[in-house]
Amino acid sequence: MLQLYVDQDFFSPYAMAAFVALTEKGLPFTVLTRNLDGGEQFESGYRAQSLTSRVPMLVDGDFHLSESSAIIEYLEDAYPDTARVLPTDLQARARARQLQAWLRSDLLPLRDARTTATVFGFKAAEPLSPAAQAAADKLVSVAEAVVPADGGNLFGDWCVADAELALLLRRLTQDELPLRLAAYADIQWQRPSFAAWLARQPR
Repeated sequence: MLQLYVDQDFFSPYAMAAFVALTEKGLPFTVLTRNLDGGEQFESGYRAQSLTSRVPMLVDGDFHLSESSAIIEYLEDAYPDTARVLPTDLQARARARQLQAWLRSDLLPLRDARTTATVFGFKAAEPLSPAAQAAADKLVSVAEAVVPADGGNLFGDWCVADAELALLLRRLTQDELPLRLAAYADIQWQRPSFAAWLARQPR
């Protein structure tokens, strides 16, 4: 059976993306946790398997893979008869990857100001700094350009880019987020795969 290593608090957005992808594909898998604050990701046994000593890490037999974007693409290729979590159309898939890459590499002031502990309700949101507000404005501008007018999925059928964009938008739920984007994020948040992740968080 597949194994997925995640952080013990279930806060990592990257681990969440891999978990959601596995869940949406209907693949049976076991969740294992690492105490990141305690440095368990740097223990020799884990480091020998995880190239980056981070979470998530997927274990498929004797194959080990780190980095959620690589994990998601591996699952698409290795298990083609399961539900797709990336668009099948070539250009739509490229656009989904483009959005994912941008969400992961930009907006650092916003991600620092509104960590996933805030998103998941474990920490109160604080006012945004000018740099974080600028990042928030950039996020809203991009989201308004890519979210369909009806607030539906980005590329017709659901894909993991929907989950990743929704998580970023949820960092702004206590700010003046445009109604269409707030509704889009809320709808995504209600998916069973999201609920399964949230249910594992210690309360």
